[in-house]
Amino acid sequence: MFNYVIRRLLIAIPVLFGVTIINFVIMRMAPGNPVDMLVNPKLPEAALEAKRIELGLNAPAYEQYFRWLGNLFRGDLGYSMITYQPVGKMIGEHMGPTLLLMGIALILGIAIAIPLGVLSASKQYSKLDYFAVTGSFLGISIPNFFLALGLIYVFALHLKILPSSGMTELGSGGGFTDVLVHLILPVIVLTANVAGRNIRYVRSSMLEILGQDYLRTARAKGLGEFLVVNRHAMRNALIPIVTVLGMEIPILFGGAVVIEQIFSWPGIGQLTMSSIMSRDYSMIMGLNLVAAFIVIAANLLTDIAYALVDPRIKNSYQGAAAK
Repeated sequence: MFNYVIRRLLIAIPVLFGVTIINFVIMRMAPGNPVDMLVNPKLPEAALEAKRIELGLNAPAYEQYFRWLGNLFRGDLGYSMITYQPVGKMIGEHMGPTLLLMGIALILGIAIAIPLGVLSASKQYSKLDYFAVTGSFLGISIPNFFLALGLIYVFALHLKILPSSGMTELGSGGGFTDVLVHLILPVIVLTANVAGRNIRYVRSSMLEILGQDYLRTARAKGLGEFLVVNRHAMRNALIPIVTVLGMEIPILFGGAVVIEQIFSWPGIGQLTMSSIMSRDYSMIMGLNLVAAFIVIAANLLTDIAYALVDPRIKNSYQGAAAK
């Protein structure tokens, strides 16, 4: 397993390198630049050119890229072209709120999806099954932004019991209770999407396993339904589910961009949108690098989880390492 992880990490290096090239090319194809967003359009062309030289935008694109890459090898993501603050520091400051929001939503979504999916499969065509399937389709079908706006209208504007934006109340110390109250609405939106998307996968995976011959044999030997489902069927059903759950991290990371904008949550999503709107090249490159790293890390964790769930995969890793 250790050798497999090392190989995957070595493969990730050229992947990250390719992602940075693609991101840089796409970013340069977009119209506008930081100077157009930063300075007064009435300034003379000489002043604009001086600003471009100051930011290094007058150099050829390949030279700008290799300059950025060289700084990256030294552990420097550069400085924001808008705020002049270190990119790494700004990403670090905004990463915490995003991880908090995503982490709670992911844990709650999985905690809802797995039990409901298992119960729905084991009690097929029951009222619980219809309820779980209906809830799953609603969670998938309702767009995040629409559900978010609906919750804001009901609980923030109409009932006035929950805040509509921000992470803390303005002027407050930002205590645990204050953050928790502001988390409720965005977490509900993301959790509904995660749970709705995964209930179907858990249910279909369990239905496939529950029809296997070895489970019928276990029942014939006198094992109770609880042990049959939770001890014998559940572990085998988790193998395809692990794949879906591994994909949730990058999907949730992308979905948080919209939710953070709607709820003014001070995370990576809001920083990404503001960087795109201001054409902050350094910040966009840093954010894209972090996003690519998260996707690769999620895929690696998924492969490791395979070995924990299915011993056959672990044995195959050991056999490949022996060769």
